Amino acid sequence: MNNTFSNSSQIGTVSTFSELVNTDFKGERNALCWCRNLEGDFKEIVDQLQLTENITEVVPEDLLALQLSENGNRAREIILNDFRLLTDFGASPSLNVLKCYDRDDEFDFISTDVYSFHVDRSPIATDTFLCTYYGAATDIIPNEQAEQKVLIPEIQKKLAALHNGPSEEFEDFLKEHYFDLDYQPQPYSVPVSIGLGHLWRLAVDISLTL
Repeated sequence: MNNTFSNSSQIGTVSTFSELVNTDFKGERNALCWCRNLEGDFKEIVDQLQLTENITEVVPEDLLALQLSENGNRAREIILNDFRLLTDFGASPSLNVLKCYDRDDEFDFISTDVYSFHVDRSPIATDTFLCTYYGAATDIIPNEQAEQKVLIPEIQKKLAALHNGPSEEFEDFLKEHYFDLDYQPQPYSVPVSIGLGHLWRLAVDISLTL
């Protein structure tokens, strides 16, 4: 496992699911990793699934319908157990097989797609749980190594021109279109791969509305 994240004060590690969901975020810490070395053939599952879209959601019934080898079945049981753990906790897990994500190319100076570093936002207190079982894993980056794009002068100027409204409504405009969630890595930044098999819990920005 890549342990570069262990040097960041924002990322912590745990050894059980109970620790993952019950450990409070304190101070700068906003990410927790349940480090796991999973056994099983996850590629076999991917190879057997019928992929019709760039993003195909797979439900437990789809997994149960597959005829798998012993190693494939071991991988399936791991995924199904993660489903049970998260569902019993009160989360709404979903399993996706990705060919690729669609790109947001509406603007050439800022994007809000998953190819950029960004934070999630929710109107209620919640967290994001994330795990890659097979394929290319997601990268995350510590806050201190990234800059909010709306604070970069040249981008802010273009967004202000796009807004073309009262200055007191500019911040609401940024939030409404999710521009304020996008971040740019600093030149010295070192992105962290979430790795394969590890289950992560990431803090979510809370946006309260009346």
